[in-house]
Amino acid sequence: MVVFANPSWEEEFSLLAEIVKISSDQPEPSLVRYAADQIRAGEVLGMPTDTFYGLAADPFNLRAVDRVYEIKTRSRHKPLSLLIESLDQAEELAQGLTDEFYALANHYWPGPLTVIVRASSSLPLKVTANTGNVALRVPNAKIPLAVVRAAKIPVTATSANLSGASECTTAVAVREQLEERIGIIVDGGTSPRDIPSTIVDLTDERERWKIMREGAIPASEISSFFAKG
Repeated sequence: MVVFANPSWEEEFSLLAEIVKISSDQPEPSLVRYAADQIRAGEVLGMPTDTFYGLAADPFNLRAVDRVYEIKTRSRHKPLSLLIESLDQAEELAQGLTDEFYALANHYWPGPLTVIVRASSSLPLKVTANTGNVALRVPNAKIPLAVVRAAKIPVTATSANLSGASECTTAVAVREQLEERIGIIVDGGTSPRDIPSTIVDLTDERERWKIMREGAIPASEISSFFAKG
């Protein structure tokens, strides 16, 4: 084996992630299948959503879940959010869904609303960080929806950046920040938003609902929504 003390530009380039360009308006089926197959094979992909770029992995593959935490240098005490394609898929991944959940999901999905609910026993505890809760979202973007449908599984949705660093709105920004930590990035153009999803927690029976993070949907709008209901 030859070891280069001063790597050439070709060797440095080879360490960078592969970028797969997919149309955000009409995702090409063959490229969507490629991305989905990579996720099913245990890879962690950078992928656009309807907010920031995220790290897409198979939540049922514990090695892939570990890689997500390693790539982000994320605390293992923080659960991972999931992108799903439909309300039906949410019902497969959660239990004890409340009227508040159905009201929010029917009104705001697909869209930048993440809802924390009680996880079903089908989800690995590692994904929930042993909390027993899971955060779900149906994104209003064609690429992630197409990939989730092609993979036939939900995918992780945590932002594609190092913990504590700025979120990324382009594939190039993901590659520059994560460098050799990630192998494949789906390039769907610039993110349509530069603000994260709003997070609502529905797991506290006494409070019924609680806003954990104000994002693309203002907290006042969520409050008004429940007041009208």
